[in-house]
Amino acid sequence: MSEAALSRARAGDQSAFRELVEPYRRELHLHCYRILGSLQDAEDVVQETLLAAWRGLRGFEERSSLRAWLYRIATNRCLNALRDRTRRPREVPPMAEPPKPTRVAEPMWLDPYPDVLLEGVADSAPGPDARYEARESVGLAFAAALQHLPPRQRAALVLREVLGFRTSEVADMLETSEGSVKGALQRARATLDQRVEAGRREQAPLPGSARERELVGRFAAAVERGDTAGVISLLTDDAWLTMPPQPYEYQGAHAIARFLAERADRRGGNLRLVPTRANGQPAFGCYLPDPQAPIARAYGLMVLTLSDQRVSAITWFGERSLFAPFGLPRALPE
Repeated sequence: MSEAALSRARAGDQSAFRELVEPYRRELHLHCYRILGSLQDAEDVVQETLLAAWRGLRGFEERSSLRAWLYRIATNRCLNALRDRTRRPREVPPMAEPPKPTRVAEPMWLDPYPDVLLEGVADSAPGPDARYEARESVGLAFAAALQHLPPRQRAALVLREVLGFRTSEVADMLETSEGSVKGALQRARATLDQRVEAGRREQAPLPGSARERELVGRFAAAVERGDTAGVISLLTDDAWLTMPPQPYEYQGAHAIARFLAERADRRGGNLRLVPTRANGQPAFGCYLPDPQAPIARAYGLMVLTLSDQRVSAITWFGERSLFAPFGLPRALPE
């Protein structure tokens, strides 16, 4: 941190303030996404954080680093946002007659995270005491598991185990005792260990590798052909298909095949896929041809979780507003 820039910023120089905080903007956004599960909410909280930091800069006593101070503000703004969310619960959009699911879970509001926003963040943000490696901590399974934790457990785990802040720093950020932080971490770890399968990420092909490209290419070709059997042949035996925030979850070849076939009949056409990446994983923008015009319209986003030579999870996001953060168009020419 430049002392000269800090002095200028405290005197009201906005360009000096931007010089101070800009190196942390992307990692703060990822931090807020992990806690909130929402791209737009994360962006809103980052804006609130930077505004609060600008207004409170004269009170920054430099007892901690500027980075830790910003994380303290951001974390508490996230906790406030989660409290507001529970006061105004969102309604899950109705789904037309889904086939019988393997299980019905609690609705979970979660967005995929564009890989373009991870550039320069995933490998630099974790501290030396972080428990989770960068690749695992940005994965969709990890992000989903976090959403099942109570807010303060979620915040404590991300700060300590993902970012590597010391327990004393986390206690200061959350305005609680070190004993409370340790207890929250113990409970949070137990929940995550149940929900995130150990070893699956290590078995996945490396991002961008020939193994990944070959598997993902075969999957995309089968989807675009409308070849449900071809898709199923690429799945692990225990693969899951989920659709946040829909509560319906399907596991195994028979259940997933039934769901895919039923949805294909309903939409009346094969999807066109445009590759992208989300949460460090292969993903697609999916488009459905318009029978009334020579275009294909945005239909949904699909993220794949890979394990060895197979697909172990398909996660579908039907919110069209997600296309913009991924740089995907809302329509394709035929």
